[in-house]
Amino acid sequence: MSYLNNPNPISGTTMFDSKMAMKGYGLNKMCYSLNEASARNAFQQDEMAYCDQFGLTDAQKAAIRDRDVLKLLEEGGSIYYLAKFVGMLGLNMQDIGALQTGVTVEEFQQKLVAAGE
Repeated sequence: MSYLNNPNPISGTTMFDSKMAMKGYGLNKMCYSLNEASARNAFQQDEMAYCDQFGLTDAQKAAIRDRDVLKLLEEGGSIYYLAKFVGMLGLNMQDIGALQTGVTVEEFQQKLVAAGE
């Protein structure tokens, strides 16, 4: 498995491995909780207090506050768990892909279409 020898094989990509899973455990647990409407309401009432319930680090809380999706990935966020949080922001997976690749959403969508041809 050559990817184990190169932790960043794709420029701009944060590898999600066991270390990142441990780092992001509280963040991912919090994001998973957002599947429940009552949790989303509690989060919206007091975001930082809600983050504290899950033991988020200062860096993770800052990324939540700043809506910095790329930083959340760097702080151990799993894209699958972050999907609910970014959905609350009106973003989707293509928006995140565009952020990661440094292109517009339209350019990212064109890349997806071209890759499927």
